[in-house]
Amino acid sequence: MSNGLINTIYGINGPVITLKDAGELGMLDMVYVGEKKLTGEVIRIDDDKTVIQVYEDTSGLKPGQPVYPTGGPMCAVLGPGIIRNIFDGIQNPLKIVAELTGDFIARGANAPPLDEEKEWETLITASLGDLLKEGDFYAEIPETPVVTHRLMVPPGLSGEVIWSASNGRYKLNDSILKIRDKDGREHPLTLCQRWPIKTPRPASKRLPLSRPLITGQRILDTLYPIAKGGAAAVPGGFGTGKTVTQHQLAKWCDADIIIYVGCGERGNEMTQALAEFSQITDPRTGRPLTDRTVLIANTSNMPVAAREASIYTGITIAEYYRDMGYHVALMADSTSRWAEALREISGRLEEMPAEEGFPAYLPSRLSEFYERVGSFKNLNGSEGSITVIGAVSPQGADFSEPVTQNTKRFTRCFWALDKALAYARHYPAINWTDSYSEYFGDLADWYRKEVGNDFVHCRNEIHTLLVEEKRLMEIVKLIGADVLPDDQKLIIETARVIRVGFLQQNATDPTDTYVPLIKQLKMMRCILRLHNGSAELISNKVPLSKITALGLFDRLTSMKYDVPNDNQEILDTYLTQIDKELAALKKTV
Repeated sequence: MSNGLINTIYGINGPVITLKDAGELGMLDMVYVGEKKLTGEVIRIDDDKTVIQVYEDTSGLKPGQPVYPTGGPMCAVLGPGIIRNIFDGIQNPLKIVAELTGDFIARGANAPPLDEEKEWETLITASLGDLLKEGDFYAEIPETPVVTHRLMVPPGLSGEVIWSASNGRYKLNDSILKIRDKDGREHPLTLCQRWPIKTPRPASKRLPLSRPLITGQRILDTLYPIAKGGAAAVPGGFGTGKTVTQHQLAKWCDADIIIYVGCGERGNEMTQALAEFSQITDPRTGRPLTDRTVLIANTSNMPVAAREASIYTGITIAEYYRDMGYHVALMADSTSRWAEALREISGRLEEMPAEEGFPAYLPSRLSEFYERVGSFKNLNGSEGSITVIGAVSPQGADFSEPVTQNTKRFTRCFWALDKALAYARHYPAINWTDSYSEYFGDLADWYRKEVGNDFVHCRNEIHTLLVEEKRLMEIVKLIGADVLPDDQKLIIETARVIRVGFLQQNATDPTDTYVPLIKQLKMMRCILRLHNGSAELISNKVPLSKITALGLFDRLTSMKYDVPNDNQEILDTYLTQIDKELAALKKTV
């Protein structure tokens, strides 16, 4: 085999090709297929044949065309220039590829993932004679005005610094440092490194989850929080607001780095997302949100196999910035499209299907992905985290289908989107009875210390009222509300205030789009003060109709708009007013 060819194509079945007697190839090796050198990956090796999945359109490929080895697995290029970039599933930079091929990506079109000609202002922090171990920082680069890129010794490498360049401007592949390992071999260090996307990057140890990812969305922060380093599933049918919810989280959550993976979504939806992200002003920095954002776009008309790679590319980039000591939030929209890609490839491989045609290894693949999230102490001693919020798109909004059910096994937070709420214009359309968060117990101490001693108590009271309302509404549907006693009618009235005045949130209103935790607590205090005070009056034979006539319930429903975030003391006056008016009513009885 000359010219580096290892074999030729024997069979083609969509994105799956087979080779005969390709013993030189290893499992998960990356290859280039055909004259256009399409990117592919070895996914099966039998005695007499090797199977490769191709991450690009295989139209025009013919048996007999060459296959070129690369000698290693598919890797992500990690270095300055990732932030602000837009990649496809295999880390092709879409802006550069579009300049080369036009609006529609040509087969075989590729470009270096990161700009190899751009010069970066580099501050070298390691000195001659320093002993560097894997993960140690050796230089810093201002990647954007809000993100400092810290160059790290690649995992598995350590040694003594024997040469160092001076501070200045360098290109991606320029050597700026040399180290000598214990065997006497010299290793140049550049501004980038490569890492296999399906191999988790190592860390020193996994840390307990004790801090919430603050989103400013009341139903999430208060009722169903997610920890920094946690994983949440956001299942919902078409039109329930999965993408809108993830956009809100990307804009407002207190993560340092945002990675948005559009996996198999419609092209116009991804175009809208890209346009919105470029126009959003980051509330944390006052600069464009793209200054701390990475976008990975793999639309539904792109090759199906690349959907699988896009998820792994995103999590690998997240691990890289985690190793720098950043808190990273990864939005995966949606893992259902990723699972559909697994199903299609599995079908072409003629594997035995499991439930609904998905491969039997679907749970293990989901587990491998979600196990890469967490809060970690890194090899260099810094601490970072990866939080994953994965949208799930079950057909017909059926939460019993395999992807949703298996995702629930590996995530501890479940935000169930409800079609009825979405059609009623109740956003976020998260159903408060079907959703849950197993992180709340881990985060309770943080809420008590950082927000208020009564936060957990107020949250539990609010949740109890919503659960009780659901039970009462079942009775109302059967026999009507008129037969209920006033104390039960009060629960329904208070729950209405909770639903409309607290859980429902207006993303377009500058006051309501983001709400600090202390304001959320004060809003809960007002609602519960009114409920408990009214319950006491009802126990003293005061009719509920007289209490509602005071207008206090309606006033609390609109407090989310009436009280600005920078003047929350107004909510303290609400408490005084509630006590005053209820006391005056009690005297009239």
